[in-house]
Amino acid sequence: MNKIVMITGANAGIGKETARQLALKKETEKVYLACRNLEKAKAAKKELEEATGRLIFEILIMDVSNPDSVRKAVSELHEPVDALIMNAGGTGGKNPAKLTKEGVTNITATNLLGHVVLVDELLSANKLRNVALFASSEAARGIKKMGMKRPNLKTSSTEEFATVFDGSFFGKDFDPMQVYGVVKYGGTLWMSSMARKNPMIRFISMSPGGTRGTQGFEDLPLIKRIMFKYVGMPIFMPLMGLSHSLGKGAKRFVDGINNESLKSGRFYASKEGVLTGQIVDQENIFADLGNEEYQDNANAAIHRFIE
Repeated sequence: MNKIVMITGANAGIGKETARQLALKKETEKVYLACRNLEKAKAAKKELEEATGRLIFEILIMDVSNPDSVRKAVSELHEPVDALIMNAGGTGGKNPAKLTKEGVTNITATNLLGHVVLVDELLSANKLRNVALFASSEAARGIKKMGMKRPNLKTSSTEEFATVFDGSFFGKDFDPMQVYGVVKYGGTLWMSSMARKNPMIRFISMSPGGTRGTQGFEDLPLIKRIMFKYVGMPIFMPLMGLSHSLGKGAKRFVDGINNESLKSGRFYASKEGVLTGQIVDQENIFADLGNEEYQDNANAAIHRFIE
């Protein structure tokens, strides 16, 4: 039973809606809102308390793009969490290709590196009890209808995954939307590797699907953001099975940590061709996801950037 849950990126979008849904479950006793901005976190906490009638939300300041911030947050966490939902992510801000001091791109730092540090720190401090869920994306196995290509690595070696994470793999063709998918692919493989190394914890990768109201693409260029947010997502994408409500996206996360029939080390997302509806094991769509050598190589590669 998951009584205490931590959610990264919990002040808006899917993260906040996930917190709301969890609070409606009587077994949930506390939800940590792991957010980088204190004022936005306070506003979200107030809204959640009013919406649910429960005073179970606690703010934990954490910027997942900054490993030092993650370490500090874990050191200030005075109790273990039963479940971790790694929701924070996106297309890397205004400078997605810029390298952090750790040597990864901003898009890698936001979606992956900080969460790797978070899991490592929680495990090291015995502060993670039951389950870790990584917000992956169908982009990790390609979304043909949206022009997002399936990751196509040549060797899938540790060295090649490292070039994905530092951006050099993409050269001058650094399209944040495409890079996002390959980074999520690397993160999903990392989770599968961690599942085998830590059999007492369930490691689940879960896509929320094409979710309207998500904050993950707020940093896209203005025209792309307007088209995606106000035209594609609410009008055309639902007709094509490519978007659903915020509530349905968040429900996948809530079900993901609570449904013990979901197997550790697997990636669950929509059926091929859509971003909505029933979730299925993505290994049946993209066999590379089940390659243990690739999984361990991705894990080793991202750990190269952790001091």
